[in-house]
Amino acid sequence: MKPTYYAPEPHKKTPARIIQWLRTHRTRSIVLAGVVSIILVGGVAAFMMSQQPAQSDTTPSAPSPSKKSAPPVVYYSPLTGEKVESEQATKQAVTAIMIENSPDARPQSGLKSAGVVYEAVAEGGITRFLALYQQQKPTLIGPVRSVRLYYVDWLAPYQASVAHVGGSQYALQEVRNGSYRDIDQFFNGSSYWRASDRYPPHNVYTNFERLDALNATKGYTTSNFTSFPRVDGKPAASPTANSVTINISGPLYNTAYTYDATSNTYLRSVAGGPSNDRELGRIAPSVVVAMKVDMSLVFEDGYRESITTSGTGSAVVFQNGIATECTWRKKSRSSPLELLDASGQAVPLIRGQTWIAAVPNGTGGVSWQ
Repeated sequence: MKPTYYAPEPHKKTPARIIQWLRTHRTRSIVLAGVVSIILVGGVAAFMMSQQPAQSDTTPSAPSPSKKSAPPVVYYSPLTGEKVESEQATKQAVTAIMIENSPDARPQSGLKSAGVVYEAVAEGGITRFLALYQQQKPTLIGPVRSVRLYYVDWLAPYQASVAHVGGSQYALQEVRNGSYRDIDQFFNGSSYWRASDRYPPHNVYTNFERLDALNATKGYTTSNFTSFPRVDGKPAASPTANSVTINISGPLYNTAYTYDATSNTYLRSVAGGPSNDRELGRIAPSVVVAMKVDMSLVFEDGYRESITTSGTGSAVVFQNGIATECTWRKKSRSSPLELLDASGQAVPLIRGQTWIAAVPNGTGGVSWQ
């Protein structure tokens, strides 16, 4: 009898065997699946963590409050109270220039650019201007005329150089005593010239290209002084000084000012017509001051007008469309002019050009409405 041979059972495919095993070992398969899932999740998490930037293991502190930046420093001209670019600009040299006001000298050049202007009778009822400049430098100034002693008194506190064509005996003795920055045309002729379109003596002119060069050669490069306290201007809601009349000597020299609320300035008129700068147009100061002064004749190199500049007197300040009655005070030649209220406190002036008229007691007058 032949032995019987059984063919070996073919191997089942691997997937089928796995499925069969899972059916047979259901509990184990569940556990295995869980283990695999944990391994996969852990691996993914570890991979993700490895891609994150390293962080400090220190506890972050609460954010500190932000520091407020300091406000920018603002500088103001001591002459006009207007803004200037730097501290150095506040010490820029001041130049005082004597400018004529006879009818033959009108319209003048450079007056609109002056920071402060003093107006007073020079001779025979004819008024003359002492114009002070610091920041603004007009290209033409004149006609330049002679100086009087009371103008020297007014310019002295500004540490200013003084441009003029000669002067009265007492004035020249003072400005040439070594205490002043004298830039008289008599000794500095190349810094001045005579214009061909006007007759002498109404035709001497200068400009700041020449005056600055002259000041620099003499070392007059800075000025340190104290002037009027300044504040921002604000037109009055109900102006009470819309029209101002200042009588100094006579019809050709009496002035009027009309308040312009739009520009918060006073439009200047003289001898019944507009007061103009030949190059820049209508003169319109921000502040007008009328101060009453004692005036008399004295004998120097002839009879000359004399004005008492030291001491006290009454004054009226016109600004913002309002009139403020006050007292002027000047303690000495070198002391600044002060404007004081009834309590003795300084009357602050608004920023801009200031025009100061010396009105003779007895013969002059000031009125407004």
